[in-house]
Amino acid sequence: MKKGQIQGIQAALASAFFLGLAPVFGRQAILFGFSPLAVVALRTFLASLLLLFVLSLRGRSLFYIFPFGLLGCALAGVINGTGSILYYLALERLNANIGQMLYSLYPLFVAISMAFDRQPVSKLTLIRIGLATVAVLLLTKTQDTKADIAGIAMMLGASLLYALHLPINQRVLYEIPAPTVTFYTLLSMSLVVIPAYLLFDRRIPSLTYPWWPIAGLTLVTFLSRLSLFLGVKRLGGMQTALLGLAELLVTIIASHFWLRENLSLFQWAGVIILSATLLLVRFEPEPERKAKKEGWLNWIQPPQPPTDIWSPNE
Repeated sequence: MKKGQIQGIQAALASAFFLGLAPVFGRQAILFGFSPLAVVALRTFLASLLLLFVLSLRGRSLFYIFPFGLLGCALAGVINGTGSILYYLALERLNANIGQMLYSLYPLFVAISMAFDRQPVSKLTLIRIGLATVAVLLLTKTQDTKADIAGIAMMLGASLLYALHLPINQRVLYEIPAPTVTFYTLLSMSLVVIPAYLLFDRRIPSLTYPWWPIAGLTLVTFLSRLSLFLGVKRLGGMQTALLGLAELLVTIIASHFWLRENLSLFQWAGVIILSATLLLVRFEPEPERKAKKEGWLNWIQPPQPPTDIWSPNE
């Protein structure tokens, strides 16, 4: 396994750890009285400000991005921002662990999206997707919880939109550093979730609410996004998505000890199968680092230098 691949695995697992804490902080904020739209607007806006501050300290060069790359980040941000709204609306209706289990179907959607973009998927990856799907089905099998159809539908929609934004950002990451892609994607997400909050909610959170879940959610959003796109850059969207399933294990453990949400025997079987899919990553081949000039995302390309420039040797 090459150094870049190891770094990608480490980044993807770090992202999974932070993302796994997000639904716990988010659910806790909602239980404290914050509305779902206020939660998603606050965490996205504050994470964007934090990243802007960090990038400003490192110099203006990290703000450079080619036009179609910026458009790609904007598209990914709009898609993921809409998915975030669905996610936190669903989290109001579902337990944190159940919601995250449904959300964890996104590797299946990533595989479908990458197939449309003409990006190859290995046989081992397909096997891991199958095992992960079985694991998630077992994890969602409960006997004492009545199914909330609306909450389930919204969480599946959030999963689909999250999966769709990964291949888009992967195309941009071929040419642009991960912190730059993270900033413009988060900024575009803010331009979706803040107007949604102002138009459809506008309930001002009380200063008497405990704000530490919002602070925690902002921090894990900031850290998870940076590590997520570094993982995508090194491993590609598909492998990062599969490793990202580790966030489900983090959510299950955190919600069990923090929110007192328990698991059934079937769900623990799902945890074991899901863990096996994560361990199989060491047998995956190294991903391609070059964008193909085909597929539905082939328009995300840096500008090409002109071929008719005069040379003194001519």
